Amino acid sequence: MTITAFDFDGTITTKDTLLTFIKFSKGTWPFLVGFFLYSPLLIAYKLRLYPNWKVKQHIFSYFYKGTSIDQFNQWGAAFSERIAKIVRPRALTAIHTHQQEGCVLVIVSASVENWITPWAAGQGIDRVLATQVEIDQQGKLTGKFLTKNCYGREKVNRILEVFPRRADYKLLAYGDSRGDLDLIEFADEGYYHKFK
Repeated sequence: MTITAFDFDGTITTKDTLLTFIKFSKGTWPFLVGFFLYSPLLIAYKLRLYPNWKVKQHIFSYFYKGTSIDQFNQWGAAFSERIAKIVRPRALTAIHTHQQEGCVLVIVSASVENWITPWAAGQGIDRVLATQVEIDQQGKLTGKFLTKNCYGREKVNRILEVFPRRADYKLLAYGDSRGDLDLIEFADEGYYHKFK
């Protein structure tokens, strides 16, 4: 069996979908206000003084804490049309080629699964292993993540959770950032910046 794992943001798409999703679901003005408020954290992250997952958690909580999961999923489903406009044509060709070869296709992403899954289902992708949101008993987002941010070593961990018998499959991996390097190194064949 061959498993082909794709990062999402920057690998399949041309841009970060968290930012695009926030703008899509909340509007331009709230998006700009939120990022102005969190600009010190964003700068600290860019300088590698503050971890990626903490910045992401703060921003996600600011925009979505208290949102119903039904509303969030509706935004995710509607957003799949927007994703289609930012997909790299060469990435889509690779997805279709690996499907024709009979590979199991997996997206392994630090982005939130609720907006990746509808698009992935439309492409016939077998699994989405991504960051999951925490939901309270009233069906509202807590603003926290249920899982670890699917970034770096966590991408390898997610693959091994679903496909634990590593000797039983060949793993191909595509990525474009330092958050993908662990997965690329873990794979039998790794591709970095393949679709740019």
